Amino acid sequence: MNQVATYAQQLQNLVILYLPRVLMAVVALVVGWWLIGWASRLIAAATTRLDVSLASFLTSLVNIVLKVLLLITVAGMVGFETTSFVAILGAAGLAVGLALQGTLANFAGGVLILIFKPYVVGDSIESQGKAGEVKEIQIFNTILVTSQGDTIILPNGATSNNVIVNKTAQNKALVEIVAEVDNNTKLDELRGWAVPLMQADEQVLPAPAPQVVVTGLKPGGMTVAFRAYTAAGHNGGAQARLIEQIQQGLAQQGVGSPVPVQHSYVRTLPS
Repeated sequence: MNQVATYAQQLQNLVILYLPRVLMAVVALVVGWWLIGWASRLIAAATTRLDVSLASFLTSLVNIVLKVLLLITVAGMVGFETTSFVAILGAAGLAVGLALQGTLANFAGGVLILIFKPYVVGDSIESQGKAGEVKEIQIFNTILVTSQGDTIILPNGATSNNVIVNKTAQNKALVEIVAEVDNNTKLDELRGWAVPLMQADEQVLPAPAPQVVVTGLKPGGMTVAFRAYTAAGHNGGAQARLIEQIQQGLAQQGVGSPVPVQHSYVRTLPS
């Protein structure tokens, strides 16, 4: 009977000791959970201008981190020893970070790309020796599609730390057709028919205006470049048409190719 009374007294002491802590922990859990939900909605509203994938990821990440911290805090309020638990979480986080350092670098690169936007979906870019049109920007990778229909997957970590050539950022693309003509070609006459020919193409932009320039000299001739600008993504079709039309124009105007220059050498025979 005395043992039962002792157990009852110990139980009463435990209730008196822990009941206020439990009640406070429950209140903290409910209020903290509500505050985390409110903070998540606030972050979601603040990141509406970011990419949808990035905004969703950041909101979920903050939500999970805050909930883990809340649970650790509530456990400490009840009386559980949380030091070891925090140490285990830290060690696990370090191990995961070391194992996934490449993936984390790609994630960080994806965040930088989505925030600073060196390119967006639809741009034609060149990076790490690969070129194509951006079809998708994911958290870890950028997906390119080439003109041949190949799919290229670029890791965002290496891409964000590398040289990126954005061929459509200025919303114009250069079409340059190079031809070699003889020295008797009159440049004014050449420009007189070639410039209007390029301007007549429906995809050639009026500014910067098309031009014909000499880019090099060689024995018996010179190298001439026919240059025009189109809207981004339309340079391929315009170039194919202009090559054919300029070739026909050169033939109709009687513009010839460079004339080979033969050199004479005199050999002196010993007397």
